[in-house]
Amino acid sequence: MSAGHGSPDPIRLVGLTLGYDRHPAIHHLDGTVRAGDLLALVGPNGAGKSTLLKGMAGEIPCLDGRIERAAAVAYMPQADEIDRSFPLSVMDLAGMGLWRRAGAWRSLGRHRRAIEAALAAVGLDGFEARSIGTLSGGQFRRALFARLILQDCSVILLDEPFTGIDTRTVDDLLALIRSWHAEGRTVVAALHDLAQVRAHFPTTLLLAREAIAWGATARVLTSENLARVRNLSEAWDEAAPVCAGPRADVPHDHGAHGHHHHEDAA
Repeated sequence: MSAGHGSPDPIRLVGLTLGYDRHPAIHHLDGTVRAGDLLALVGPNGAGKSTLLKGMAGEIPCLDGRIERAAAVAYMPQADEIDRSFPLSVMDLAGMGLWRRAGAWRSLGRHRRAIEAALAAVGLDGFEARSIGTLSGGQFRRALFARLILQDCSVILLDEPFTGIDTRTVDDLLALIRSWHAEGRTVVAALHDLAQVRAHFPTTLLLAREAIAWGATARVLTSENLARVRNLSEAWDEAAPVCAGPRADVPHDHGAHGHHHHEDAA
């Protein structure tokens, strides 16, 4: 699948505030995820990365503002959010990626070849009948990527896809992400490893519950911006209510993303 030249931007954030119980986890965010972007979400724990991905995926409602989507979205949550004690085979887990096309509880038998091909693509051929509870962390992550392959969406959202897995699995999954990007798909991933981001993700959104910078990775991950994130994270008030009133002082990269507009809030 290719996004194709001239495809509409798949996700637009407009005055977006997201949170839980009226407490904002991320606020007054404006910007555009462009078709074909390979975008890293970077920030300390509690910065709002997971919340933003859940909002983009439609998993949680907006507290304020809106998210405009112009494409089908596939979302992979953090691995520890998935109950691996549920009696599910690797075949069944991967096959969930076909639900949108095949229906939630219909037999996946006629799709067996497609599921086997997806599992082979992530190095899990022969694992079809294995219970997901018997998999290593890396094998389980591979199975989740097979599910994404079968979802076949033009936008893929990944929450900490490489946490706690072996180097070989990380390399294999990065290669799969690069192949998706080469096909013109849009990939947004929450990541912690800045060296990994610099090496593989050309665009970065640096978050500290608000946008600190959004644009070309080299221009976003500066020592000044990272210091600002640390200072903001130390001053967070966990009980703060939803606030109002954006201010337009977020540095963004006009060279690479001239049509991005971002604001953050006092």
